[in-house]
Amino acid sequence: MQSYTIGQAARLLGVSPDTARRWADAGRVATHRDEAGRRLIDGGDLAAFSVELAKAGGAEEDPPRTSVRNAFPGIVTAIKLGDVAAQVEIQAGPHRLVSLLTREAVEELGLEVGMEATARVKSTNVHIDRT
Repeated sequence: MQSYTIGQAARLLGVSPDTARRWADAGRVATHRDEAGRRLIDGGDLAAFSVELAKAGGAEEDPPRTSVRNAFPGIVTAIKLGDVAAQVEIQAGPHRLVSLLTREAVEELGLEVGMEATARVKSTNVHIDRT
């Protein structure tokens, strides 16, 4: 299974590396060290933590004030395979995205829970929110 550095995990969770490091230091997400001494988070652990974090209200830091972009880098948190179709969930920071696609596409992409992936959204409507 893929592992992520603290910096990569922070980007996927939508927080600063310092915040991700504090969470790891507090034991909120398990880490281990590689041969070079870097702290890594297993993909499955990161996927579970990202879902837990989203359910608890998201990141501790204020989200940036921005127009929604059409690319959401995140981590695959669930895959449901049918005979022909599949459902893939991606947690991108505080955003949970669900996509329905063919089983063949999931297999060709080699998607697995804990893997980094980007959800891309195409829409004819644009919404801008300011909080």
